[in-house]
Amino acid sequence: MNSNFTKIIRFVLGLILIVFGANKVIMIFMESGFLPQPSFPEAGGAKEFMNSLDTAGYILPIVGALEVYVGVLLILKKWVPFALVVLAPISVNILLFHFFLDLSGGMIGALVVATLNGVLIYKHWSQFKPLFY
Repeated sequence: MNSNFTKIIRFVLGLILIVFGANKVIMIFMESGFLPQPSFPEAGGAKEFMNSLDTAGYILPIVGALEVYVGVLLILKKWVPFALVVLAPISVNILLFHFFLDLSGGMIGALVVATLNGVLIYKHWSQFKPLFY
């Protein structure tokens, strides 16, 4: 579990989550974050879906805060299995959003986050076994 490979994956995933999560959190206080906002195509429903999440007002900031929290836990190597469990539904939803609503947009990023999360879950599987047996 403490191989250099695992450390690198944990650090990279944590850094990705902190950057993109912080961008969502900063959008609360400013009109836009420090990263440019993606433009979604009119067809397919991605734009309407993101507008509805933005209109709700609380979903994107909470997801952003969770991403930052999980990213910090991964980088600090604190409660890694817990962080991976919290991240699992977020990474699956990112992947499904891009698969069903915005195939061309950020599918590579979604695959990277889901794959890194899956690899880390596999590496920590011994700690998850009691949940399934």
